[in-house]
Amino acid sequence: MPHGSLSLPARLCLLAWDPAATEVMPAARLVRAGALAELALRGPLTDENGIATPVDMDTLTGDSVLDGLLELVRESRPHHWRSWVTLHARVTFDAAREQLTAEGYLRAEKKRVLGVFPSVEHVLENPAAVHALGEEARRSLEEGAPGVCDGDAAFAALAATAGLPAPFRDGDRTRHKERVEELIERSGVSVILGELCAALSTAA
Repeated sequence: MPHGSLSLPARLCLLAWDPAATEVMPAARLVRAGALAELALRGPLTDENGIATPVDMDTLTGDSVLDGLLELVRESRPHHWRSWVTLHARVTFDAAREQLTAEGYLRAEKKRVLGVFPSVEHVLENPAAVHALGEEARRSLEEGAPGVCDGDAAFAALAATAGLPAPFRDGDRTRHKERVEELIERSGVSVILGELCAALSTAA
């Protein structure tokens, strides 16, 4: 699968494995925010007075990560978008990580903790894909909103807000704050994406 066909949460999950990043977690919040943004962009989730609301009870996207979250939202009591960024976020992160492993972007390595307890560590298998995603985020952030599609605008805005190093070629995150706000407005789901970015900023 070419990286361009990956869903928004999968792209953000993979970008979190950037060798320049100091740690993968707390990428769970970022991946969950990406899944919520994509469901809003695709239409199965909509905003009703700040509440993430399923449009109907039957629509599926065909993506296991997105459909797993959609089912969770449908079966849960109503929550604001910001609450969904953290609520059971690890479930979405784990699903995205397994999807990336199945597609060959990550590799699962068995190991033993303290030499006794079996465990699995996921390591980056495709650094080129991470580099390409970082370049995409940088272009969106540097070139500005007019030529950026909705999905790429959401991708760059979320990655930058979460503090991933890839979008910042010069390392100056403060200078790009205005550009992030422009991308949020350009995304097509500006109110929702604004709430998701605010949740990431608060959690950072």
